Amino acid sequence: MSSEAPPLPPYFNIDPDQALAGLGDATDVAGFAALAEACARGRTDLASRGLNESGGRTLRLFSTWEITRYLIPVAPAHFRRVLRQNTDLPQGTSETAGGAKWFTLDEVLRLRAFFSEAGSKAKEYRPYRPEGLAAKMVAVANFKGGVGKTSTAAHLAMSAALDGYKVLVIDLDSQGSMTSIFGGMVADEWQTVFPLLARHYGTHMQAENQARLARGEDPVPLDDTLSEAMGVRAQDLVQKTHWPNIDLLGAQLNLYWAEFQIPVWRMQGRSWKLWDALADTLAADGVLDDYDLVFLDTPPALGYLTINGLSAADILLVPLGASFLEFDSTGRFFDMLHSTFASIEEAENMAARALGRAGLSFEWDAVRAVLTRYDASQQAELGALMQAYLGQALSPHRQDFTALIGQAGEQVNGIYEADYRDFNRETYVRGRDTFDQTYAAFKRLLVGVWRREELETNKGE
Repeated sequence: MSSEAPPLPPYFNIDPDQALAGLGDATDVAGFAALAEACARGRTDLASRGLNESGGRTLRLFSTWEITRYLIPVAPAHFRRVLRQNTDLPQGTSETAGGAKWFTLDEVLRLRAFFSEAGSKAKEYRPYRPEGLAAKMVAVANFKGGVGKTSTAAHLAMSAALDGYKVLVIDLDSQGSMTSIFGGMVADEWQTVFPLLARHYGTHMQAENQARLARGEDPVPLDDTLSEAMGVRAQDLVQKTHWPNIDLLGAQLNLYWAEFQIPVWRMQGRSWKLWDALADTLAADGVLDDYDLVFLDTPPALGYLTINGLSAADILLVPLGASFLEFDSTGRFFDMLHSTFASIEEAENMAARALGRAGLSFEWDAVRAVLTRYDASQQAELGALMQAYLGQALSPHRQDFTALIGQAGEQVNGIYEADYRDFNRETYVRGRDTFDQTYAAFKRLLVGVWRREELETNKGE
Protein backbone atom coordinates (compact mmCIF):
# COMPACT_ATOMS: atom_id res chain seq x y z
CA MET A 1 0.00 0.00 0.00
CA SER A 2 1.54 3.30 -1.12
CA SER A 3 2.00 6.07 1.40
CA GLU A 4 -0.12 9.17 0.96
CA ALA A 5 1.52 12.32 -0.35
CA PRO A 6 1.86 15.05 2.24
CA PRO A 7 -0.86 17.71 2.05
CA LEU A 8 1.49 20.42 0.76
CA PRO A 9 1.35 22.67 -2.32
CA PRO A 10 3.45 21.22 -5.17
CA TYR A 11 5.99 24.04 -4.97
CA PHE A 12 6.84 23.29 -1.31
CA ASN A 13 9.98 21.47 -0.22
CA ILE A 14 11.04 20.13 -3.63
CA ASP A 15 14.41 18.48 -3.31
CA PRO A 16 16.67 19.51 -6.25
CA ASP A 17 18.28 16.05 -6.52
CA GLN A 18 14.90 14.31 -6.55
CA ALA A 19 13.69 16.77 -9.16
CA LEU A 20 16.75 16.01 -11.27
CA ALA A 21 16.21 12.27 -10.95
CA GLY A 22 12.73 12.57 -12.42
CA LEU A 23 13.66 15.05 -15.14
CA GLY A 24 14.90 12.71 -17.86
CA ASP A 25 17.13 13.63 -20.78
CA ALA A 26 16.95 16.86 -22.73
CA THR A 27 14.84 16.77 -25.91
CA ASP A 28 16.33 17.49 -29.32
CA VAL A 29 14.56 17.95 -32.66
CA ALA A 30 14.46 14.19 -33.25
CA GLY A 31 12.54 13.88 -30.00
CA PHE A 32 9.58 15.61 -31.61
CA ALA A 33 9.53 12.94 -34.32
CA ALA A 34 9.42 10.23 -31.65
CA LEU A 35 6.55 11.99 -29.89
CA ALA A 36 4.69 12.42 -33.17
CA GLU A 37 5.15 8.71 -33.94
CA ALA A 38 3.85 7.75 -30.49
CA CYS A 39 0.78 9.96 -30.98
CA ALA A 40 0.21 8.47 -34.44
CA ARG A 41 0.29 4.95 -33.01
CA GLY A 42 -2.11 5.95 -30.27
CA ARG A 43 -4.42 7.68 -32.75
CA THR A 44 -4.49 4.57 -34.94
CA ASP A 45 -5.29 2.44 -31.90
CA LEU A 46 -8.12 4.75 -30.81
CA ALA A 47 -9.54 5.14 -34.31
CA SER A 48 -9.43 1.39 -34.90
CA ARG A 49 -12.00 0.88 -32.17
CA GLY A 50 -14.58 2.29 -34.55
CA LEU A 51 -13.40 0.39 -37.63
CA ASN A 52 -14.94 -2.62 -39.31
CA GLU A 53 -13.09 -5.73 -40.44
CA SER A 54 -12.17 -4.12 -43.78
CA GLY A 55 -10.50 -1.18 -42.05
CA GLY A 56 -13.29 1.36 -42.65
CA ARG A 57 -15.59 2.97 -40.12
CA THR A 58 -19.19 1.81 -39.96
CA LEU A 59 -22.23 3.68 -38.76
CA ARG A 60 -24.28 1.93 -36.11
CA LEU A 61 -27.80 0.63 -36.69
CA PHE A 62 -30.98 2.43 -35.61
CA SER A 63 -33.77 0.72 -33.68
CA THR A 64 -37.51 1.00 -34.23
CA TRP A 65 -37.73 2.95 -30.95
CA GLU A 66 -35.15 5.48 -32.10
CA ILE A 67 -36.58 5.78 -35.61
CA THR A 68 -40.11 6.49 -34.45
CA ARG A 69 -39.00 8.77 -31.62
CA TYR A 70 -36.48 10.87 -33.55
CA LEU A 71 -36.37 10.23 -37.29
CA ILE A 72 -39.79 9.40 -38.77
CA PRO A 73 -42.88 10.96 -37.15
CA VAL A 74 -45.07 7.83 -36.88
CA ALA A 75 -46.22 5.71 -33.96
CA PRO A 76 -44.22 2.48 -33.41
CA ALA A 77 -47.31 0.30 -33.96
CA HIS A 78 -48.11 2.04 -37.25
CA PHE A 79 -44.46 1.76 -38.34
CA ARG A 80 -44.48 -2.01 -37.76
CA ARG A 81 -47.86 -2.37 -39.49
CA VAL A 82 -46.62 -0.52 -42.60
CA LEU A 83 -43.57 -2.81 -42.78
CA ARG A 84 -45.75 -5.91 -42.55
CA GLN A 85 -47.99 -4.61 -45.32
CA ASN A 86 -45.08 -3.63 -47.61
CA THR A 87 -42.61 -6.49 -47.72
CA ASP A 88 -40.53 -4.74 -50.40
CA LEU A 89 -39.53 -2.12 -47.82
CA PRO A 90 -36.48 -2.69 -45.59
CA GLN A 91 -37.56 -5.03 -42.79
CA GLY A 92 -34.57 -4.55 -40.51
CA THR A 93 -32.64 -7.20 -38.64
CA SER A 94 -33.03 -8.66 -35.17
CA GLU A 95 -30.27 -9.78 -32.87
CA THR A 96 -32.58 -12.37 -31.30
CA ALA A 97 -35.73 -14.17 -32.43
CA GLY A 98 -38.62 -11.78 -31.95
CA GLY A 99 -36.25 -9.06 -30.77
CA ALA A 100 -36.19 -5.38 -31.68
CA LYS A 101 -35.64 -4.52 -35.34
CA TRP A 102 -32.55 -2.53 -36.32
CA PHE A 103 -32.01 -0.59 -39.56
CA THR A 104 -29.11 1.04 -41.38
CA LEU A 105 -29.35 4.78 -42.05
CA ASP A 106 -29.66 3.99 -45.76
CA GLU A 107 -32.73 1.93 -44.93
CA VAL A 108 -34.11 4.67 -42.69
CA LEU A 109 -33.80 7.16 -45.56
CA ARG A 110 -35.64 4.76 -47.88
CA LEU A 111 -38.39 4.34 -45.31
CA ARG A 112 -38.66 8.08 -44.87
CA ALA A 113 -39.05 8.50 -48.64
CA PHE A 114 -41.86 5.92 -48.60
CA PHE A 115 -43.73 7.66 -45.77
CA SER A 116 -43.23 10.98 -47.55
CA GLU A 117 -45.06 9.60 -50.59
CA ALA A 118 -47.70 7.48 -48.85
CA GLY A 119 -48.01 8.98 -45.38
CA SER A 120 -49.95 11.86 -43.89
CA LYS A 121 -49.56 15.09 -45.83
CA ALA A 122 -49.84 17.00 -42.56
CA LYS A 123 -46.44 15.70 -41.40
CA GLU A 124 -42.94 16.68 -42.52
CA TYR A 125 -41.13 13.50 -43.49
CA ARG A 126 -38.50 15.23 -45.59
CA PRO A 127 -36.72 18.45 -44.67
CA TYR A 128 -37.58 21.76 -46.30
CA ARG A 129 -35.47 22.45 -49.38
CA PRO A 130 -36.69 24.89 -52.06
CA GLU A 131 -36.22 23.66 -55.61
CA GLY A 132 -33.80 25.53 -57.82
CA LEU A 133 -31.81 27.15 -55.02
CA ALA A 134 -28.16 26.39 -54.32
CA ALA A 135 -26.86 24.60 -51.26
CA LYS A 136 -26.19 26.73 -48.21
CA MET A 137 -22.63 26.96 -46.92
CA VAL A 138 -22.19 27.14 -43.15
CA ALA A 139 -18.89 28.22 -41.56
CA VAL A 140 -18.22 27.39 -37.92
CA ALA A 141 -15.48 29.67 -36.67
CA ASN A 142 -13.81 31.29 -33.68
CA PHE A 143 -10.14 32.00 -33.22
CA LYS A 144 -10.21 30.78 -29.63
CA GLY A 145 -9.53 27.06 -29.36
CA GLY A 146 -11.45 24.69 -27.12
CA VAL A 147 -14.84 26.32 -27.63
CA GLY A 148 -16.43 23.25 -29.24
CA LYS A 149 -16.05 24.49 -32.80
CA THR A 150 -15.27 21.17 -34.50
CA SER A 151 -17.65 19.08 -32.37
CA THR A 152 -20.47 21.57 -33.02
CA ALA A 153 -19.84 21.48 -36.78
CA ALA A 154 -19.65 17.67 -36.77
CA HIS A 155 -22.85 17.21 -34.79
CA LEU A 156 -24.72 19.72 -36.94
CA ALA A 157 -23.59 17.80 -40.03
CA MET A 158 -24.76 14.53 -38.47
CA SER A 159 -28.08 16.07 -37.40
CA ALA A 160 -28.65 17.36 -40.92
CA ALA A 161 -27.86 13.91 -42.33
CA LEU A 162 -30.37 12.29 -39.96
CA ASP A 163 -32.83 14.94 -41.09
CA GLY A 164 -32.39 13.72 -44.68
CA TYR A 165 -30.15 16.43 -46.12
CA LYS A 166 -27.18 15.56 -48.31
CA VAL A 167 -24.13 17.07 -46.60
CA LEU A 168 -20.56 17.91 -47.55
CA VAL A 169 -18.09 18.61 -44.74
CA ILE A 170 -14.98 20.61 -45.68
CA ASP A 171 -12.10 20.58 -43.19
CA LEU A 172 -10.03 23.77 -43.49
CA ASP A 173 -8.07 23.12 -40.29
CA SER A 174 -4.66 21.49 -40.84
CA GLN A 175 -5.04 19.73 -37.48
CA GLY A 176 -7.57 17.53 -39.28
CA SER A 177 -9.85 16.85 -36.30
CA MET A 178 -12.99 16.93 -38.44
CA THR A 179 -11.32 14.58 -40.90
CA SER A 180 -10.61 12.14 -38.05
CA ILE A 181 -14.21 12.29 -36.82
CA PHE A 182 -15.44 11.16 -40.23
CA GLY A 183 -12.68 8.60 -40.75
CA GLY A 184 -11.04 10.43 -43.64
CA MET A 185 -7.66 9.38 -45.01
CA VAL A 186 -5.66 12.31 -46.43
CA ALA A 187 -2.14 11.59 -47.64
CA ASP A 188 -0.95 15.12 -48.42
CA GLU A 189 -2.07 18.63 -49.32
CA TRP A 190 -3.14 17.48 -52.79
CA GLN A 191 -6.14 15.75 -51.21
CA THR A 192 -7.23 18.93 -49.38
CA VAL A 193 -8.66 22.24 -50.64
CA PHE A 194 -5.12 23.38 -51.51
CA PRO A 195 -5.28 22.44 -55.22
CA LEU A 196 -8.65 24.22 -55.53
CA LEU A 197 -7.10 27.44 -54.21
CA ALA A 198 -4.10 26.93 -56.49
CA ARG A 199 -6.41 26.36 -59.48
CA HIS A 200 -8.26 29.58 -58.77
CA TYR A 201 -4.98 31.50 -58.73
CA GLY A 202 -3.74 29.66 -61.84
CA THR A 203 -6.95 30.53 -63.70
CA HIS A 204 -6.47 34.17 -62.73
CA MET A 205 -2.89 34.14 -63.98
CA GLN A 206 -3.94 32.58 -67.29
CA ALA A 207 -6.33 35.49 -67.82
CA GLU A 208 -3.58 37.92 -66.80
CA ASN A 209 -1.22 36.32 -69.32
CA GLN A 210 -3.77 36.78 -72.08
CA ALA A 211 -3.89 40.46 -71.21
CA ARG A 212 -0.08 40.61 -71.14
CA LEU A 213 0.16 39.02 -74.59
CA ALA A 214 -2.41 41.50 -75.93
CA ARG A 215 -0.15 44.32 -74.67
CA GLY A 216 2.90 42.70 -76.24
CA GLU A 217 4.35 41.67 -72.87
CA ASP A 218 5.83 38.31 -71.91
CA PRO A 219 3.49 36.00 -70.00
CA VAL A 220 4.28 34.78 -66.47
CA PRO A 221 4.84 31.01 -66.68
CA LEU A 222 2.86 28.77 -64.33
CA ASP A 223 5.04 26.57 -62.14
CA ASP A 224 4.55 22.80 -61.79
CA THR A 225 2.28 23.19 -58.76
CA LEU A 226 -0.13 25.48 -60.58
CA SER A 227 -0.01 23.43 -63.78
CA GLU A 228 -0.93 20.29 -61.86
CA ALA A 229 -3.70 22.06 -59.94
CA MET A 230 -5.39 23.22 -63.14
CA GLY A 231 -6.69 19.69 -63.73
CA VAL A 232 -8.11 19.13 -60.22
CA ARG A 233 -11.84 19.38 -59.56
CA ALA A 234 -13.56 19.40 -56.18
CA GLN A 235 -15.21 16.04 -56.92
CA ASP A 236 -11.74 14.49 -57.29
CA LEU A 237 -11.01 15.34 -53.65
CA VAL A 238 -14.30 14.40 -51.99
CA GLN A 239 -14.37 11.14 -49.99
CA LYS A 240 -17.31 9.02 -48.95
CA THR A 241 -17.72 8.57 -45.20
CA HIS A 242 -19.40 5.93 -43.05
CA TRP A 243 -22.50 8.14 -43.20
CA PRO A 244 -24.38 7.45 -46.45
CA ASN A 245 -25.32 11.10 -46.98
CA ILE A 246 -22.22 12.85 -45.61
CA ASP A 247 -19.17 13.34 -47.83
CA LEU A 248 -15.84 14.81 -46.75
CA LEU A 249 -13.18 17.03 -48.23
CA GLY A 250 -10.50 16.44 -45.64
CA ALA A 251 -7.39 18.11 -44.25
CA GLN A 252 -4.00 17.21 -42.90
CA LEU A 253 -0.90 19.00 -41.62
CA ASN A 254 0.47 19.98 -45.03
CA LEU A 255 -2.63 22.10 -45.67
CA TYR A 256 -1.02 24.71 -43.45
CA TRP A 257 1.39 25.35 -46.34
CA ALA A 258 -1.45 27.31 -47.95
CA GLU A 259 -1.03 30.02 -45.30
CA PHE A 260 2.49 30.64 -46.64
CA GLN A 261 1.77 30.09 -50.33
CA ILE A 262 -1.30 32.32 -50.67
CA PRO A 263 0.54 35.58 -49.79
CA VAL A 264 3.26 34.66 -52.31
CA TRP A 265 0.60 34.28 -55.02
CA ARG A 266 -1.00 37.52 -53.87
CA MET A 267 2.30 39.36 -54.33
CA GLN A 268 2.68 37.93 -57.85
CA GLY A 269 -0.92 38.61 -58.84
CA ARG A 270 -2.11 41.65 -56.93
CA SER A 271 -5.48 41.71 -58.66
CA TRP A 272 -6.22 38.11 -57.62
CA LYS A 273 -9.24 38.00 -55.31
CA LEU A 274 -7.90 35.37 -52.92
CA TRP A 275 -10.97 35.51 -50.64
CA ASP A 276 -13.15 34.22 -53.48
CA ALA A 277 -10.95 31.21 -54.28
CA LEU A 278 -12.90 28.55 -52.39
CA ALA A 279 -16.39 29.84 -53.18
CA ASP A 280 -15.65 30.28 -56.87
CA THR A 281 -14.12 26.83 -57.39
CA LEU A 282 -16.91 25.06 -55.48
CA ALA A 283 -19.50 26.91 -57.56
CA ALA A 284 -17.65 26.27 -60.83
CA ASP A 285 -17.45 22.54 -60.08
CA GLY A 286 -21.16 22.27 -59.35
CA VAL A 287 -20.69 21.35 -55.69
CA LEU A 288 -23.56 23.60 -54.61
CA ASP A 289 -25.87 21.61 -56.89
CA ASP A 290 -24.68 18.23 -55.56
CA TYR A 291 -25.45 18.90 -51.88
CA ASP A 292 -28.01 20.59 -49.65
CA LEU A 293 -25.56 21.81 -47.00
CA VAL A 294 -21.81 22.41 -46.92
CA PHE A 295 -20.22 22.74 -43.46
CA LEU A 296 -16.84 24.48 -43.27
CA ASP A 297 -14.71 23.77 -40.19
CA THR A 298 -12.15 26.57 -39.96
CA PRO A 299 -8.80 26.84 -38.14
CA PRO A 300 -8.72 28.62 -34.75
CA ALA A 301 -7.03 31.65 -36.34
CA LEU A 302 -8.02 34.34 -38.81
CA GLY A 303 -5.66 33.25 -41.59
CA TYR A 304 -6.20 32.91 -45.33
CA LEU A 305 -8.00 29.57 -45.04
CA THR A 306 -10.44 30.99 -42.49
CA ILE A 307 -11.00 34.08 -44.67
CA ASN A 308 -11.85 31.79 -47.58
CA GLY A 309 -14.28 29.81 -45.42
CA LEU A 310 -15.94 32.91 -44.00
CA SER A 311 -16.32 34.69 -47.33
CA ALA A 312 -17.77 31.52 -48.90
CA ALA A 313 -20.30 31.04 -46.11
CA ASP A 314 -23.96 32.02 -46.20
CA ILE A 315 -24.38 31.33 -42.46
CA LEU A 316 -21.72 31.92 -39.80
CA LEU A 317 -21.88 30.15 -36.44
CA VAL A 318 -19.50 31.21 -33.66
CA PRO A 319 -19.33 28.75 -30.72
CA LEU A 320 -18.15 30.01 -27.33
CA GLY A 321 -18.38 29.09 -23.69
CA ALA A 322 -20.17 31.10 -21.02
CA SER A 323 -17.04 32.59 -19.48
CA PHE A 324 -15.58 36.08 -19.30
CA LEU A 325 -12.47 35.12 -21.25
CA GLU A 326 -14.38 33.44 -24.06
CA PHE A 327 -16.88 36.29 -24.28
CA ASP A 328 -14.01 38.78 -24.41
CA SER A 329 -12.11 36.70 -27.00
CA THR A 330 -15.20 36.33 -29.17
CA GLY A 331 -15.73 40.09 -29.10
CA ARG A 332 -12.18 40.50 -30.37
CA PHE A 333 -12.91 37.90 -33.04
CA PHE A 334 -15.90 39.90 -34.31
CA ASP A 335 -13.76 43.07 -34.20
CA MET A 336 -11.09 41.37 -36.30
CA LEU A 337 -13.72 40.14 -38.76
CA HIS A 338 -14.91 43.72 -39.13
CA SER A 339 -11.46 45.19 -39.69
CA THR A 340 -10.40 42.40 -42.08
CA PHE A 341 -13.44 42.43 -44.35
CA ALA A 342 -13.88 46.22 -44.15
CA SER A 343 -10.29 46.68 -45.34
CA ILE A 344 -10.88 44.28 -48.25
CA GLU A 345 -14.05 46.16 -49.22
CA GLU A 346 -12.31 49.54 -48.97
CA ALA A 347 -9.38 48.50 -51.15
CA GLU A 348 -11.60 46.80 -53.74
CA ASN A 349 -14.10 49.64 -53.89
CA MET A 350 -11.42 52.28 -54.41
CA ALA A 351 -10.34 50.39 -57.54
CA ALA A 352 -13.96 49.78 -58.57
CA ARG A 353 -14.83 53.47 -58.36
CA ALA A 354 -11.78 54.38 -60.43
CA LEU A 355 -12.87 51.90 -63.13
CA GLY A 356 -16.57 52.72 -62.92
CA ARG A 357 -17.49 49.21 -61.76
CA ALA A 358 -19.84 47.98 -59.04
CA GLY A 359 -18.28 47.77 -55.61
CA LEU A 360 -17.71 44.78 -53.31
CA SER A 361 -19.97 44.19 -50.31
CA PHE A 362 -19.66 41.10 -48.13
CA GLU A 363 -22.93 39.80 -46.69
CA TRP A 364 -24.03 36.81 -44.63
CA ASP A 365 -27.60 35.54 -44.48
CA ALA A 366 -27.30 34.96 -40.73
CA VAL A 367 -24.63 35.20 -38.02
CA ARG A 368 -25.15 33.56 -34.64
CA ALA A 369 -23.00 32.96 -31.60
CA VAL A 370 -23.75 29.60 -29.91
CA LEU A 371 -23.12 28.87 -26.24
CA THR A 372 -21.47 25.45 -25.83
CA ARG A 373 -20.51 23.28 -22.84
CA TYR A 374 -23.10 25.20 -20.82
CA ASP A 375 -23.73 24.48 -17.12
CA ALA A 376 -26.93 26.18 -16.01
CA SER A 377 -26.14 25.67 -12.33
CA GLN A 378 -22.89 27.66 -12.64
CA GLN A 379 -23.29 29.90 -15.68
CA ALA A 380 -26.91 31.07 -15.78
CA GLU A 381 -26.13 34.64 -14.73
CA LEU A 382 -23.29 35.06 -17.22
CA GLY A 383 -25.35 33.40 -19.95
CA ALA A 384 -28.18 35.86 -19.35
CA LEU A 385 -25.74 38.78 -19.39
CA MET A 386 -24.25 37.62 -22.71
CA GLN A 387 -27.78 37.26 -24.14
CA ALA A 388 -28.62 40.79 -23.04
CA TYR A 389 -25.61 42.25 -24.82
CA LEU A 390 -25.68 40.12 -27.97
CA GLY A 391 -29.45 39.91 -28.34
CA GLN A 392 -30.58 38.04 -31.44
CA ALA A 393 -26.96 37.44 -32.46
CA LEU A 394 -26.71 34.87 -29.63
CA SER A 395 -28.69 31.70 -30.27
CA PRO A 396 -31.35 31.29 -27.56
CA HIS A 397 -30.46 27.60 -27.14
CA ARG A 398 -27.53 26.87 -24.85
CA GLN A 399 -25.80 23.58 -25.56
CA ASP A 400 -25.50 21.75 -22.25
CA PHE A 401 -22.56 19.60 -21.28
CA THR A 402 -23.78 16.17 -20.21
CA ALA A 403 -22.16 12.86 -19.31
CA LEU A 404 -23.05 11.55 -22.76
CA ILE A 405 -20.92 14.21 -24.44
CA GLY A 406 -17.84 13.23 -22.46
CA GLN A 407 -18.36 9.50 -22.95
CA ALA A 408 -18.98 9.83 -26.69
CA GLY A 409 -15.76 11.82 -27.04
CA GLU A 410 -13.78 9.15 -25.22
CA GLN A 411 -15.08 6.56 -27.70
CA VAL A 412 -14.13 8.71 -30.74
CA ASN A 413 -17.79 8.91 -31.72
CA GLY A 414 -20.23 11.70 -32.25
CA ILE A 415 -23.28 11.60 -29.99
CA TYR A 416 -25.42 10.48 -32.91
CA GLU A 417 -22.98 7.64 -33.52
CA ALA A 418 -23.23 6.38 -29.95
CA ASP A 419 -25.41 3.33 -29.32
CA TYR A 420 -27.96 4.34 -26.72
CA ARG A 421 -27.74 0.86 -25.18
CA ASP A 422 -24.28 1.81 -23.91
CA PHE A 423 -25.85 4.46 -21.68
CA ASN A 424 -28.59 4.91 -19.18
CA ARG A 425 -31.67 5.68 -21.31
CA GLU A 426 -32.36 8.91 -19.44
CA THR A 427 -28.73 10.03 -19.87
CA TYR A 428 -28.92 9.31 -23.59
CA VAL A 429 -32.19 11.20 -24.08
CA ARG A 430 -30.92 14.21 -22.11
CA GLY A 431 -27.54 14.26 -23.86
CA ARG A 432 -29.06 13.87 -27.29
CA ASP A 433 -31.69 16.50 -26.59
CA THR A 434 -29.17 19.31 -26.14
CA PHE A 435 -27.68 18.61 -29.58
CA ASP A 436 -31.13 18.16 -31.11
CA GLN A 437 -32.05 21.60 -29.76
CA THR A 438 -28.81 23.06 -31.16
CA TYR A 439 -29.73 21.67 -34.57
CA ALA A 440 -33.33 22.90 -34.24
CA ALA A 441 -32.05 26.45 -33.60
CA PHE A 442 -29.77 26.15 -36.62
CA LYS A 443 -32.52 24.69 -38.80
CA ARG A 444 -34.78 27.63 -37.99
CA LEU A 445 -32.05 29.88 -39.40
CA LEU A 446 -31.58 27.66 -42.45
CA VAL A 447 -35.27 27.37 -43.27
CA GLY A 448 -35.77 31.12 -42.76
CA VAL A 449 -32.84 31.93 -45.05
CA TRP A 450 -34.07 29.58 -47.77
CA ARG A 451 -37.63 30.86 -47.45
CA ARG A 452 -36.51 34.47 -47.78
CA GLU A 453 -34.50 33.60 -50.87
CA GLU A 454 -37.39 31.58 -52.30
CA LEU A 455 -39.83 34.50 -51.89
CA GLU A 456 -37.35 36.96 -53.40
CA THR A 457 -36.80 34.63 -56.36
CA ASN A 458 -40.54 34.20 -56.94
CA LYS A 459 -41.07 37.97 -56.67
CA GLY A 460 -38.53 38.57 -59.42
CA GLU A 461 -40.17 36.12 -61.85
